[in-house]
Amino acid sequence: MTPPSPADNAPPAAARRERKVALKAVSFAMVGLVNTAVDATIFFLLLAYATSSLIVANVGAWLIAVTGSYMMNSFTTFAAETGRQLRLKDYLGFVASGLAAVTATTITVVIAAKFLPIWAAKGIAILVSFAVNFSITHFVVFRPKSEPADEAS
Repeated sequence: MTPPSPADNAPPAAARRERKVALKAVSFAMVGLVNTAVDATIFFLLLAYATSSLIVANVGAWLIAVTGSYMMNSFTTFAAETGRQLRLKDYLGFVASGLAAVTATTITVVIAAKFLPIWAAKGIAILVSFAVNFSITHFVVFRPKSEPADEAS
């Protein structure tokens, strides 16, 4: 009797894909922590020194943070898809996908601030941003070029 090969114990292709997506989500979240610190710092600095408008502060902070986020994600989370290369086309796609997230976060922060302290409203908006941004970034902007077809089981 021959011993089982390592391929016999390999997880099914669907499980591997789910694991890859989960690992990307964790990496995206780690980049997001850094990006969140940048975003929140700029947001509160703008409110303190430049504007009283939540919309101007939120969009201004996002514009600064999105560039850093694109660079960090290109070199880490989506390195396989980008080849660790920064490309204007990818950046513009990243920014365009982020427009959905900044729209969602701006609506969230403005509505939540009517009921909660601004810091709590911004916290809720950050959670909304993660869900929207990761989904669009993973499935649209940096989608894998091509994946091998699953073998029939």
